[in-house]
Amino acid sequence: MGFLDAVLGRRKPARPNLDALFALPNAAISLQVSLDMLPTGRGSVAFRAPEGRAFADVVDEVRQLLDADGGPPVEATVDDFGFTWLVVGSDPPDVPTVVTDLHAVNTSLVEAGFGPQLLCSLLSFRDVDERPLSLVYLYKRGTFYPFAPMPGGEQRDNVLELRVRDLLAGELPLEGDLSRWFAVWGAPGQ
Repeated sequence: MGFLDAVLGRRKPARPNLDALFALPNAAISLQVSLDMLPTGRGSVAFRAPEGRAFADVVDEVRQLLDADGGPPVEATVDDFGFTWLVVGSDPPDVPTVVTDLHAVNTSLVEAGFGPQLLCSLLSFRDVDERPLSLVYLYKRGTFYPFAPMPGGEQRDNVLELRVRDLLAGELPLEGDLSRWFAVWGAPGQ
C-alpha cells in the first residue's frame, strides 16, 4: 500500500485464506454439541462464470475430479443473480470430505486465474426441527458468517446467527461487519 492510499483511507483487501475452510470440521462439532445442528453433507461454491472456453474447461476438470471418487455427483446450477453454484456432497454426511471438495473447487479456480470470480462457499446444517443454518465463507474478505433463514419467506433468524457467531468466535475467522452478512436465499446446497 502506498502513501497516497494511506492518506485517502484506501486499504488492500484481505487476502483469502482458503485453508481456513479446514477449520469447519471442528466448528461443525461445536455446532452439533452446543446447538444440536447436524451437517447435511452438502456444501457449495458460488462464482461469476466468465465467458470463454478456458473457464468452462476448468469447471469441467473440477467436476470430473470430484466425481471420480464415486460419491454423489457434483451439481452445477445458476441462480437468479447469474452466479454459478457447484454443489458437493457426501452421503452419509462427512464434513471433512465436503470441506476438502470445497477447497479443491476454490483452489482449482484460483490456480487457473479465476480467483476474482469467486463469491463465497457455504456448508449447510439442520437441527432436529429442520431449521437450516449455513456457514458462509466470503472469499474476498477471508471471513465466515452464519446465515439462518427462517421457513416460509425471506426472513432470518438473527438470534440464531448471533448465537452461532458467539459460539464459533475462537474457531473461525468471523466477519465482524454485520452489514456484510449477506443473505443467500435459496442457495444451492443449503
